[in-house]
Amino acid sequence: MKKLARTIFAKLLASFSRGILKRHHPKILMVTGSVGKTSTKDAVAAALSHKFNLRKSDKSYNSDFGVPLTIIGVSNPWASPIAWIKVFIHAFELRFISNEYPELLVLEVGADTPGDLAKILKITKPDTVVVTLLPEVPVHVEAYATPAAVREEEFSPALALPVGAPLIISADDTFAVAKSERIDQDLYTYGTNPDADVHIVGIDIWKGKKEGEILGMLATVEAHGKSYALHVRGAIGRSQLYAPTAAIAVALSQGMTVEEALEGLESYLPPPGRGRIFAGKKDALLIDDTYNSSPKAVEEILKSLELIPGKHRKIVVLGDMLELGRYSIAEHAHVGHLAKEVSDILITVGHRAKGISDAALADGMSVGSVVHFDTSVEAAAHVEGLIEEGDVVLVKGSQGIRMERIVRPLLADFTDTQNLVRQDVEWLKR
Repeated sequence: MKKLARTIFAKLLASFSRGILKRHHPKILMVTGSVGKTSTKDAVAAALSHKFNLRKSDKSYNSDFGVPLTIIGVSNPWASPIAWIKVFIHAFELRFISNEYPELLVLEVGADTPGDLAKILKITKPDTVVVTLLPEVPVHVEAYATPAAVREEEFSPALALPVGAPLIISADDTFAVAKSERIDQDLYTYGTNPDADVHIVGIDIWKGKKEGEILGMLATVEAHGKSYALHVRGAIGRSQLYAPTAAIAVALSQGMTVEEALEGLESYLPPPGRGRIFAGKKDALLIDDTYNSSPKAVEEILKSLELIPGKHRKIVVLGDMLELGRYSIAEHAHVGHLAKEVSDILITVGHRAKGISDAALADGMSVGSVVHFDTSVEAAAHVEGLIEEGDVVLVKGSQGIRMERIVRPLLADFTDTQNLVRQDVEWLKR
C-alpha cells in the first residue's frame, strides 16, 4: 500500500512539475555524479546567486520525489496529509495562476537503482550539467550489474543536453573526460589536473589567528592565466575544494567572471555532515563527515587528517559503507589499511565495518588501539569517555548506520546540534 501511494504521488508531482516548467521556462542546471553532489549544488547556487534569481534543491532532494518538490518549491511533507494538500495547492497555483518563478533551477539529481535518472529526465531536461566525481567503486553499486553501469547512468544527464550546451566535469575523472570527448558540448573542466580550466593548486589547512585554530581549507585556483585565493570555511578535506572550484567553472560557463563567482562563494558553507568541523569537549577538534560514506570519500577524508598540524591524537570512528554489494568485503578491508596509517585509535561501527578493524589489526595496529561496536549508540558512550585534551576525532559512516549519534554528545556547544545531519523531527523518531 505504501509503495502504491508513493507511485501515485510521484506521478502527480511529476505531472505538476512538467506543467510548471512549461509555463515558466526556467533554465535547468543539473548536478549529477557519485561523490559531492550536494556540496557542489550548494556551491554552484552560491556562486551564481548575484547574477540569477535562482532556486536550488533543498538538502539532498535528488530523486523523482525530491526534484519535483524543488520545482514546486516546497519541503518534504513526509506523512502529513495536511502538508500534502498544501503542496498540491501551491503546485496548482504555480501551474495556472502565479507569474512569479525563479529564472534558474539548480537541481541535484541522483540514482539509487537503474532507471532513476531516466525518470527525472522525463520530468525535465537540463540546459547545463555538472558531473561530480565518478569513482571506480561508486555509491549504490549493489543495485547495478557493474560499477561502469552506475557511472553510465550518473553521466546520462550530460547526454540529454542540447548540442553545444555547457558541460562541466572534473579533469581528474578519467571516465568523465573520456565520455565528454565523444559528445559535442561546450566543455569546462575543474580539478587538480594542470590541464583543467579551473586548476586547484597549493592545498592546505586554513588556520586562524589563535594557535591551533582551524577555520577550514584553502587553496589557490588558476583560471584564464590568473591566480586566485579560494577559502572554504567550516570544513576539512581536500575534497571540500572540488565543489567551489566546480562552481567557478559553472560561473565561467554562464558568462560570469572568476571574481564574481568568488564573491558569491563567500556565503558558501559545506552542507551538514560533509567534513564539517566543530569544537568538541576537552578542546577536541570534531570532524563530522556522517552524511554518508563510500570508499573514495573515506579515502579522501583520511588523507586530509595528514594536513592537520600538531601532534594530536587522531581518533578515527568509521561505520559501515552500505550498498557496495560484492565489493563490500574488499573495500572495507582497503579502508582498514588506510585507517591504520593515520589513526592512533580506530573505532568501527556495524558488522560490515568489522572488516575495517580486522584489516587494521592484520596490518599491525595494536589490539588496544582498535575497538568495534555493533551500533552507533554503543560507540557514542565509549568515544565520549575516551577523548583527551586536544584530540582530533573524525566520524564517518553511511546514512543507515546513523553516525551523527556519535558526534552529538561530543559537542562542546550543544547548540551546534542544529548543524548536524538528520536532525528533523521525522529523522529523530527513527
